[in-house]
Amino acid sequence: MKILILGGTGLISTAITTQLLQAGHQVTLFNRGLTKARTAPGAEIVTGDRKQFAAFEAQMRALPAFDCVIDMICFTPEEAESAVRAFSGHAGHVIFCSTVDVYSKPASCYPILEDEPRVGNNDYGRNKILCEDIFFAAGARGAFPITIIRPAMTYGEGGRLLDWKGWNTAIIDRIRKGKPLLVHGDGSAFWVVCHVEDAARAFVNACGNPITFGKSYHVTGEEWLTWNRYYALIAEALQVPTPPLIHIPTDLIARLAPTQAAVLVANFQGSNVFDNRAARQDLDFRYTISWLEGAGRAIGWLDAQGQVDNSDDDPIDDQIIAAWQQVESTITLSPR
Repeated sequence: MKILILGGTGLISTAITTQLLQAGHQVTLFNRGLTKARTAPGAEIVTGDRKQFAAFEAQMRALPAFDCVIDMICFTPEEAESAVRAFSGHAGHVIFCSTVDVYSKPASCYPILEDEPRVGNNDYGRNKILCEDIFFAAGARGAFPITIIRPAMTYGEGGRLLDWKGWNTAIIDRIRKGKPLLVHGDGSAFWVVCHVEDAARAFVNACGNPITFGKSYHVTGEEWLTWNRYYALIAEALQVPTPPLIHIPTDLIARLAPTQAAVLVANFQGSNVFDNRAARQDLDFRYTISWLEGAGRAIGWLDAQGQVDNSDDDPIDDQIIAAWQQVESTITLSPR
Protein backbone atom coordinates (compact mmCIF):
# COMPACT_ATOMS: atom_id res chain seq x y z
CA MET A 1 0.00 0.00 0.00
CA LYS A 2 0.94 3.64 -0.46
CA ILE A 3 0.83 5.12 3.04
CA LEU A 4 1.32 8.70 4.20
CA ILE A 5 2.25 9.46 7.79
CA LEU A 6 1.71 13.01 9.00
CA GLY A 7 4.62 13.22 11.41
CA GLY A 8 6.89 10.23 11.03
CA THR A 9 9.77 11.24 13.30
CA GLY A 10 8.09 11.01 16.71
CA LEU A 11 8.28 8.07 19.05
CA ILE A 12 5.27 6.06 17.83
CA SER A 13 5.66 7.34 14.26
CA THR A 14 9.20 6.03 14.05
CA ALA A 15 8.13 2.54 15.06
CA ILE A 16 5.17 2.62 12.65
CA THR A 17 7.42 3.73 9.78
CA THR A 18 9.95 0.99 10.53
CA GLN A 19 7.30 -1.73 10.60
CA LEU A 20 5.58 -0.49 7.45
CA LEU A 21 8.86 -0.49 5.53
CA GLN A 22 9.69 -3.96 6.83
CA ALA A 23 6.30 -5.14 5.53
CA GLY A 24 7.07 -3.78 2.07
CA HIS A 25 4.75 -0.79 1.99
CA GLN A 26 5.53 2.45 0.15
CA VAL A 27 5.81 5.08 2.88
CA THR A 28 5.82 8.87 2.66
CA LEU A 29 6.44 11.07 5.71
CA PHE A 30 5.17 14.64 5.95
CA ASN A 31 6.75 16.90 8.55
CA ARG A 32 8.67 20.14 8.95
CA GLY A 33 12.03 18.45 8.42
CA LEU A 34 13.34 19.71 11.76
CA THR A 35 13.82 16.32 13.43
CA LYS A 36 16.11 13.71 11.95
CA ALA A 37 14.33 10.46 11.16
CA ARG A 38 15.59 7.45 13.13
CA THR A 39 14.33 4.85 10.68
CA ALA A 40 16.27 2.97 8.03
CA PRO A 41 16.28 4.60 4.58
CA GLY A 42 13.32 3.86 2.40
CA ALA A 43 10.63 6.40 3.20
CA GLU A 44 10.07 9.45 1.03
CA ILE A 45 10.04 12.69 3.01
CA VAL A 46 7.86 15.66 2.11
CA THR A 47 8.41 18.82 4.13
CA GLY A 48 5.89 21.48 5.02
CA ASP A 49 3.91 22.97 7.89
CA ARG A 50 0.43 21.61 8.48
CA LYS A 51 -0.44 24.72 10.49
CA GLN A 52 -0.26 26.72 7.26
CA PHE A 53 -3.63 25.28 6.35
CA ALA A 54 -4.14 26.49 2.79
CA ALA A 55 -0.59 25.59 1.75
CA PHE A 56 -0.77 22.22 3.49
CA GLU A 57 -4.06 21.31 1.85
CA ALA A 58 -2.82 22.32 -1.59
CA GLN A 59 0.38 20.35 -1.04
CA MET A 60 -1.56 17.22 -0.05
CA ARG A 61 -4.01 17.52 -2.94
CA ALA A 62 -1.07 17.81 -5.34
CA LEU A 63 0.31 14.45 -4.20
CA PRO A 64 -1.09 11.22 -5.65
CA ALA A 65 -3.90 9.76 -3.55
CA PHE A 66 -2.79 7.44 -0.75
CA ASP A 67 -4.29 4.13 0.24
CA CYS A 68 -4.00 5.17 3.87
CA VAL A 69 -3.11 8.35 5.77
CA ILE A 70 -1.99 8.08 9.41
CA ASP A 71 -2.32 11.41 11.21
CA MET A 72 0.01 11.42 14.21
CA ILE A 73 0.30 15.19 14.71
CA CYS A 74 -3.26 16.47 14.84
CA PHE A 75 -3.93 18.19 18.16
CA THR A 76 -6.54 20.89 17.49
CA PRO A 77 -9.93 20.99 15.80
CA GLU A 78 -8.56 23.45 13.23
CA GLU A 79 -5.91 20.91 12.24
CA ALA A 80 -8.54 18.17 12.00
CA GLU A 81 -10.77 20.30 9.78
CA SER A 82 -7.79 21.05 7.55
CA ALA A 83 -6.97 17.33 7.29
CA VAL A 84 -10.56 16.60 6.28
CA ARG A 85 -10.35 19.19 3.51
CA ALA A 86 -6.98 17.83 2.39
CA PHE A 87 -7.97 14.17 2.19
CA SER A 88 -11.69 14.11 1.41
CA GLY A 89 -11.96 11.85 -1.62
CA HIS A 90 -8.16 11.75 -1.70
CA ALA A 91 -7.40 8.90 0.73
CA GLY A 92 -8.61 5.33 0.85
CA HIS A 93 -8.49 5.34 4.65
CA VAL A 94 -7.53 7.76 7.44
CA ILE A 95 -6.23 6.70 10.86
CA PHE A 96 -6.24 9.37 13.57
CA CYS A 97 -3.94 8.97 16.59
CA SER A 98 -6.00 10.17 19.53
CA THR A 99 -5.40 9.49 23.24
CA VAL A 100 -6.98 7.91 26.30
CA ASP A 101 -6.93 11.43 27.75
CA VAL A 102 -10.31 11.91 26.05
CA TYR A 103 -11.86 10.14 29.04
CA SER A 104 -12.77 11.67 32.36
CA LYS A 105 -10.78 10.57 35.39
CA PRO A 106 -11.92 8.72 37.40
CA ALA A 107 -13.88 6.66 34.91
CA SER A 108 -17.40 5.35 35.41
CA CYS A 109 -16.13 1.74 35.43
CA TYR A 110 -12.93 -0.27 35.01
CA PRO A 111 -11.35 -1.40 32.81
CA ILE A 112 -12.30 1.54 30.61
CA LEU A 113 -14.16 0.64 27.41
CA GLU A 114 -14.12 2.57 24.14
CA ASP A 115 -17.67 3.81 24.77
CA GLU A 116 -16.74 5.45 28.09
CA PRO A 117 -18.05 9.05 28.11
CA ARG A 118 -15.47 11.39 26.67
CA VAL A 119 -15.03 14.47 28.84
CA GLY A 120 -11.30 15.05 29.16
CA ASN A 121 -9.55 16.45 32.20
CA ASN A 122 -7.24 18.84 30.36
CA ASP A 123 -7.03 20.93 27.19
CA TYR A 124 -5.05 18.23 25.41
CA GLY A 125 -7.77 15.65 25.97
CA ARG A 126 -10.63 18.04 25.22
CA ASN A 127 -9.03 19.09 21.93
CA LYS A 128 -8.55 15.46 20.94
CA ILE A 129 -12.28 14.89 21.58
CA LEU A 130 -13.11 17.70 19.17
CA CYS A 131 -10.72 16.22 16.61
CA GLU A 132 -12.31 12.78 16.96
CA ASP A 133 -15.76 14.27 16.40
CA ILE A 134 -14.60 16.06 13.25
CA PHE A 135 -13.02 12.90 11.82
CA PHE A 136 -15.99 10.71 12.72
CA ALA A 137 -18.35 13.22 11.08
CA ALA A 138 -16.21 13.22 7.93
CA GLY A 139 -16.30 9.44 7.84
CA ALA A 140 -20.08 9.40 8.31
CA ARG A 141 -20.63 11.64 5.30
CA GLY A 142 -18.31 9.60 3.09
CA ALA A 143 -15.20 11.79 2.96
CA PHE A 144 -13.06 8.74 3.75
CA PRO A 145 -13.20 5.70 6.05
CA ILE A 146 -11.90 6.68 9.50
CA THR A 147 -10.31 4.70 12.33
CA ILE A 148 -9.43 6.19 15.74
CA ILE A 149 -6.63 4.71 17.85
CA ARG A 150 -6.22 5.80 21.48
CA PRO A 151 -2.82 5.02 23.04
CA ALA A 152 -2.00 5.60 26.70
CA MET A 153 1.58 6.06 27.95
CA THR A 154 3.71 4.87 25.04
CA TYR A 155 7.47 4.81 25.50
CA GLY A 156 10.61 3.30 24.05
CA GLU A 157 14.05 3.91 22.68
CA GLY A 158 14.20 7.56 21.62
CA GLY A 159 11.89 8.81 24.38
CA ARG A 160 11.81 9.55 28.09
CA LEU A 161 10.09 8.06 31.13
CA LEU A 162 7.38 9.50 33.35
CA ASP A 163 7.26 10.62 36.94
CA TRP A 164 4.69 12.79 38.71
CA LYS A 165 5.86 15.88 36.73
CA GLY A 166 5.47 14.25 33.32
CA TRP A 167 8.07 13.18 30.75
CA ASN A 168 11.67 13.54 31.93
CA THR A 169 14.88 11.59 32.46
CA ALA A 170 15.95 12.91 35.87
CA ILE A 171 13.88 10.17 37.51
CA ILE A 172 16.48 7.67 36.23
CA ASP A 173 19.33 9.59 37.85
CA ARG A 174 17.33 10.02 41.05
CA ILE A 175 16.76 6.28 41.39
CA ARG A 176 20.40 5.52 40.60
CA LYS A 177 21.47 7.86 43.41
CA GLY A 178 19.05 6.26 45.85
CA LYS A 179 17.20 9.51 46.51
CA PRO A 180 13.73 9.23 48.04
CA LEU A 181 10.98 9.19 45.42
CA LEU A 182 7.93 11.41 45.69
CA VAL A 183 4.86 9.23 45.04
CA HIS A 184 1.39 10.73 44.88
CA GLY A 185 -1.28 9.41 47.21
CA ASP A 186 -0.46 5.99 48.61
CA GLY A 187 1.02 4.82 45.30
CA SER A 188 -1.75 2.28 44.70
CA ALA A 189 -3.47 3.94 41.70
CA PHE A 190 -3.04 1.82 38.58
CA TRP A 191 -1.05 2.93 35.54
CA VAL A 192 -0.34 1.27 32.19
CA VAL A 193 2.61 1.52 29.82
CA CYS A 194 3.07 0.22 26.28
CA HIS A 195 6.29 -0.04 24.29
CA VAL A 196 6.17 1.66 20.91
CA GLU A 197 6.84 -1.60 19.05
CA ASP A 198 3.64 -3.12 20.42
CA ALA A 199 1.59 0.05 19.86
CA ALA A 200 2.91 0.56 16.33
CA ARG A 201 1.87 -2.94 15.27
CA ALA A 202 -1.77 -2.02 15.86
CA PHE A 203 -1.50 1.04 13.62
CA VAL A 204 0.16 -1.03 10.89
CA ASN A 205 -2.51 -3.73 11.07
CA ALA A 206 -5.26 -1.09 10.90
CA CYS A 207 -4.06 0.31 7.57
CA GLY A 208 -6.68 -0.34 4.91
CA ASN A 209 -8.44 -2.84 7.17
CA PRO A 210 -12.18 -2.47 6.51
CA ILE A 211 -13.21 -4.07 9.80
CA THR A 212 -11.77 -1.01 11.59
CA PHE A 213 -13.72 1.61 9.64
CA GLY A 214 -15.79 3.86 11.87
CA LYS A 215 -14.38 2.36 15.06
CA SER A 216 -12.11 3.45 17.91
CA TYR A 217 -9.55 1.26 19.69
CA HIS A 218 -7.47 1.26 22.85
CA VAL A 219 -3.83 0.38 22.32
CA THR A 220 -2.46 0.39 25.85
CA GLY A 221 -0.33 -1.57 28.27
CA GLU A 222 -1.73 -4.69 29.92
CA GLU A 223 0.34 -4.80 33.10
CA TRP A 224 -1.84 -2.94 35.59
CA LEU A 225 0.99 -1.40 37.56
CA THR A 226 0.58 0.54 40.77
CA TRP A 227 2.84 3.57 40.84
CA ASN A 228 4.78 1.88 43.64
CA ARG A 229 5.43 -1.08 41.34
CA TYR A 230 6.13 1.19 38.36
CA TYR A 231 9.03 2.83 40.21
CA ALA A 232 10.24 -0.44 41.71
CA LEU A 233 10.58 -1.96 38.24
CA ILE A 234 12.62 1.02 37.01
CA ALA A 235 14.98 0.37 39.91
CA GLU A 236 15.08 -3.32 39.01
CA ALA A 237 15.90 -2.44 35.40
CA LEU A 238 18.72 -0.25 36.73
CA GLN A 239 19.87 -3.11 38.99
CA VAL A 240 19.74 -0.92 42.08
CA PRO A 241 17.59 -1.10 45.24
CA THR A 242 14.24 0.65 45.16
CA PRO A 243 14.72 4.00 46.92
CA PRO A 244 12.40 5.00 49.79
CA LEU A 245 8.93 5.85 48.45
CA ILE A 246 7.55 8.97 50.11
CA HIS A 247 3.77 9.05 49.80
CA ILE A 248 2.31 12.56 49.77
CA PRO A 249 -1.32 13.62 49.16
CA THR A 250 -1.89 14.76 45.60
CA ASP A 251 -3.71 17.91 46.76
CA LEU A 252 -0.67 18.97 48.75
CA ILE A 253 1.73 18.33 45.87
CA ALA A 254 -0.51 20.41 43.60
CA ARG A 255 -0.61 23.28 46.10
CA LEU A 256 3.16 23.32 46.53
CA ALA A 257 4.03 22.89 42.83
CA PRO A 258 0.95 23.74 40.73
CA THR A 259 2.77 24.04 37.41
CA GLN A 260 4.74 20.82 37.70
CA ALA A 261 1.75 18.91 39.09
CA ALA A 262 -0.74 19.86 36.36
CA VAL A 263 -0.44 16.51 34.56
CA LEU A 264 -0.57 14.66 37.89
CA VAL A 265 -3.85 16.29 38.86
CA ALA A 266 -5.44 15.81 35.43
CA ASN A 267 -4.28 12.28 34.77
CA PHE A 268 -2.05 10.34 37.11
CA GLN A 269 -3.93 10.48 40.41
CA GLY A 270 -6.76 8.25 39.16
CA SER A 271 -6.41 4.67 37.99
CA ASN A 272 -5.78 4.22 34.26
CA VAL A 273 -6.62 0.72 33.02
CA PHE A 274 -8.18 -0.04 29.66
CA ASP A 275 -9.91 -2.87 27.85
CA ASN A 276 -7.89 -3.81 24.74
CA ARG A 277 -10.13 -6.63 23.54
CA ALA A 278 -11.27 -4.79 20.41
CA ALA A 279 -7.69 -4.09 19.33
CA ARG A 280 -6.65 -7.64 20.11
CA GLN A 281 -9.48 -8.97 17.95
CA ASP A 282 -9.39 -6.55 14.99
CA LEU A 283 -5.77 -5.33 14.97
CA ASP A 284 -3.98 -8.39 16.34
CA PHE A 285 -2.65 -6.16 19.10
CA ARG A 286 -0.42 -8.03 21.54
CA TYR A 287 1.37 -6.77 24.63
CA THR A 288 4.73 -8.49 24.30
CA ILE A 289 7.30 -6.18 25.95
CA SER A 290 7.08 -5.99 29.73
CA TRP A 291 7.75 -2.75 31.60
CA LEU A 292 10.88 -4.29 33.12
CA GLU A 293 12.31 -5.17 29.71
CA GLY A 294 11.10 -2.01 27.99
CA ALA A 295 12.32 0.34 30.72
CA GLY A 296 15.74 -1.27 30.53
CA ARG A 297 15.85 -0.80 26.78
CA ALA A 298 14.71 2.82 26.96
CA ILE A 299 17.22 3.63 29.70
CA GLY A 300 20.00 1.94 27.75
CA TRP A 301 19.23 4.14 24.76
CA LEU A 302 19.18 7.30 26.90
CA ASP A 303 22.49 6.37 28.52
CA ALA A 304 24.08 5.73 25.13
CA GLN A 305 22.92 9.15 23.94
CA GLY A 306 24.04 10.91 27.13
CA GLN A 307 20.49 12.12 27.69
CA VAL A 308 19.90 11.30 31.36
CA ASP A 309 19.50 14.58 33.24
CA ASN A 310 21.10 15.28 36.62
CA SER A 311 18.38 15.16 39.26
CA ASP A 312 20.43 17.55 41.42
CA ASP A 313 19.48 20.31 38.99
CA ASP A 314 15.77 19.92 39.80
CA PRO A 315 15.30 20.30 43.57
CA ILE A 316 11.49 20.43 43.67
CA ASP A 317 11.12 16.77 44.72
CA ASP A 318 13.50 17.20 47.64
CA GLN A 319 11.83 20.46 48.67
CA ILE A 320 8.35 18.92 48.74
CA ILE A 321 9.56 15.79 50.53
CA ALA A 322 11.34 17.90 53.17
CA ALA A 323 8.25 20.06 53.72
CA TRP A 324 6.04 16.98 54.07
CA GLN A 325 8.37 15.24 56.49
CA GLN A 326 8.54 18.38 58.60
CA VAL A 327 4.74 18.47 58.82
CA GLU A 328 4.58 14.74 59.55
CA SER A 329 6.98 15.12 62.47
CA THR A 330 4.70 17.65 64.18
CA ILE A 331 1.43 15.72 63.84
CA THR A 332 0.16 14.27 67.11
CA LEU A 333 -3.19 13.43 68.62
CA SER A 334 -4.19 15.73 71.44
CA PRO A 335 -5.20 13.83 74.61
CA ARG A 336 -8.89 13.98 75.45
